[in-house]
Amino acid sequence: MLSAVQLRAHGVSAAQMSGQCRPGGPWQQLLPGVFVLHPGPPTSEEQLHAALLYAGRPTASVGGPVVPAQVRAEGEAGSYGDVMLTGLAALALYRFSCAPSLLSLDRIDVLVPRTRRLRSTGCARLVRVHSMPQAQEIVGLPVAPVARALADAVAQLTDADVVRRLLTEAVRGGHCEPAAVVRELTLARLLSRPHVVDAVDSLLAEGRAIAEDRLYRMVRDHGLPDPLWNVDLRLPGGPHLGGVDIYWPDHAVAVELDTRAPRQDEDAKGSSLLERSRERGEWPEYARKREHLERLGITVVHITPKKLREALDQQATVVRTALMASSDREPPACVVVLPR
Repeated sequence: MLSAVQLRAHGVSAAQMSGQCRPGGPWQQLLPGVFVLHPGPPTSEEQLHAALLYAGRPTASVGGPVVPAQVRAEGEAGSYGDVMLTGLAALALYRFSCAPSLLSLDRIDVLVPRTRRLRSTGCARLVRVHSMPQAQEIVGLPVAPVARALADAVAQLTDADVVRRLLTEAVRGGHCEPAAVVRELTLARLLSRPHVVDAVDSLLAEGRAIAEDRLYRMVRDHGLPDPLWNVDLRLPGGPHLGGVDIYWPDHAVAVELDTRAPRQDEDAKGSSLLERSRERGEWPEYARKREHLERLGITVVHITPKKLREALDQQATVVRTALMASSDREPPACVVVLPR
């Protein structure tokens, strides 16, 4: 598999390319400017390479003979320029069990900069984006992050069951956190579709259940003191202070899982919702609750599902440190603990 640019770098003229691709010839043109250097149907891997070569700006490799290149060597993803596979093709490369096989795909989605002057054609469907994400590399191919690939796949799907299965597998399989998926779906303006909203509700419930299970394992496996689980805190005879996922009354330490979906106005650089809310003077409810509890002398440890998945030991250390430090703090205010 080579592009016209690469073939010219090897000294092959346009006329020679056309001659090699005549009926019965040894080559075939799979996409404009992209050639398969053998007769017969291209493989699914060759179609992936072809779509990338068409959409990208391939680097010419000079000085060697023109030979069939069925699969690129590992580490050569950058030779396709600033494009990457996305959508169902990317999910198949991530080995999603509910994604269709590469052989069954009629179109291969390729993420390209919005300024790229090309049209979708043949097996290549171009998905334009203002800001390109950081590509992952799988078998030498640049692939969009899972959350972005999911959003691009969902944009083409109308089957609610398929959408739900894809989103659920992304979380159950540990590919990404629900918040990352919801953020991409929001940026892609897909949350106005009822079947997507229903799938997201299931996704968030699934993500919270998985995060809670990891939280249980953190307490159990790291020998933390037995806490109270899922409780509401109130002042005696006073207002409701809010619910927390874990509470150690003897230490006045609480743990709260943050499984909120990110807001649509969260910027691409990833600044936190809390920071942006500070700038606007708007305190979200969870921040007000945390601030109130800490004024009462209760330490609140804020943990995200991503931190539990990627750094469970570190989070256990943070909680243990908060528990150990409780003896050095002023006695907390008396609070009433109720089951949630």
